[in-house]
Amino acid sequence: MRIILVTQDSPFYLAENIDYFIRNLPGHSGIVGCVLLTASPFGRKETTFEKVKRTYCVFGLRFFLRSAAGFLAGKILPSRSVVHALRKHRVPIIELKKSINSRASLEIIRRYSPDLIISIQANTLFKKSLMDLPARGCLNVHTALLPKYRGLMPTFWVLKNDEQVTGVSVFFIDEGIDSGPILVQKRIGVENRSLDQLIRETKKLGMDALLEAVNLTERGGYDLIENDDSQQTYFSFPTRQDVQEFLAKGKKFF
Repeated sequence: MRIILVTQDSPFYLAENIDYFIRNLPGHSGIVGCVLLTASPFGRKETTFEKVKRTYCVFGLRFFLRSAAGFLAGKILPSRSVVHALRKHRVPIIELKKSINSRASLEIIRRYSPDLIISIQANTLFKKSLMDLPARGCLNVHTALLPKYRGLMPTFWVLKNDEQVTGVSVFFIDEGIDSGPILVQKRIGVENRSLDQLIRETKKLGMDALLEAVNLTERGGYDLIENDDSQQTYFSFPTRQDVQEFLAKGKKFF
């Protein structure tokens, strides 16, 4: 099965997980190309100055300094680079000059004859013309147990809301936000993990769920889990007050 990845070149968590995913792909499937979008780890497209300012204003100095160090490490250390991980596995980077949903971009992607497109933290909406391109659909991985915690930074909100269990969901992308039918879900106890620890655990769990989803997609005959809109909760980017409440509950970033 021919797979195209759509992701971003973010220095946070992504490279090691994409490396793990590619290394453990079953023999019937391979990555034939990867679309790299502009890095936007918090789910919004902003200038570098806007990202720096918002990170500092919302999360505070300690988080800001830790994030800055991670960003610099991503520029220096090959192990933190998504580009390095792709080159290590000889995955072609697909160059797009326009939006991924544009006619020109769709034509470029079509040349790779993908059976499946997988979004990993892609931070862009797929339109129907893109979703219809691969014969077996488009998958996304979300680090929460859908239909709860749709939207941005679900791990932050899970901790802030004192959830005891969280997990990951791999679902078929539709025209909504985190609303498509679910193919695989996996659960994990929250326990006393920090935000960083829980993100790392769920990102790794997400790759295992994606690997299972690739096998199911290849095999066919799978059962889908309803992503029930009536049960959904949706969260956007936190405010400074949200962060203060998070810390007041004894929750930790690191």
